[in-house]
Amino acid sequence: MSPRGVAVPEIRRRLFDAARTVLLREGPGGLSGRAITREAGVATGLLYNHFGDLDGFLTEFIADGARENAGVLAQLGSRVGAGTVAGNLTQAALAFGTYLPAAVELVRVRPALTDRLHQALASNLPTLAEIQRSFAAYLAAEQEQGRLGPGTDTGALALALVATAHHLFTSQPPPSADPDEDLRRVVSALISAPRA
Repeated sequence: MSPRGVAVPEIRRRLFDAARTVLLREGPGGLSGRAITREAGVATGLLYNHFGDLDGFLTEFIADGARENAGVLAQLGSRVGAGTVAGNLTQAALAFGTYLPAAVELVRVRPALTDRLHQALASNLPTLAEIQRSFAAYLAAEQEQGRLGPGTDTGALALALVATAHHLFTSQPPPSADPDEDLRRVVSALISAPRA
């Protein structure tokens, strides 16, 4: 626990990372101010000093994830032909898996967040269908570059990626102790699967 009066560097990021850990481990019902600050190793009051209340914090947590995800998805097209297809998809799926399922589940258990999220995101929260289309467009571009086989069903592959990420990051209890690693394995398996 950090002592009173001692500045905590990068407190927002530290609290957001702690919230993600608690969310994955305990589900949306486990996201209390005390659980988050205990995970972050800071005094409970620090969260309220920076965000006003828990709903204010959770709104910023989801909005931060939405901004990060939008940035990763926007960069996906520029990654065509660079790095590995599996690596690019995994990075994008992990960003999506962090925030969108969290947003859906948090709003389900805390309906009061709805208005705050609409204001914070100006209704620009990408839908599952939009994320799926981004993945499909990226995969089609990689297919044109010859980095995916001509028989690859890019639409089905995009759907499988979105469904897998959604399952791994919303299931309670979590399907495994390390959903990030599970997602990496699934992406790798889907990309390298032999085509009929």
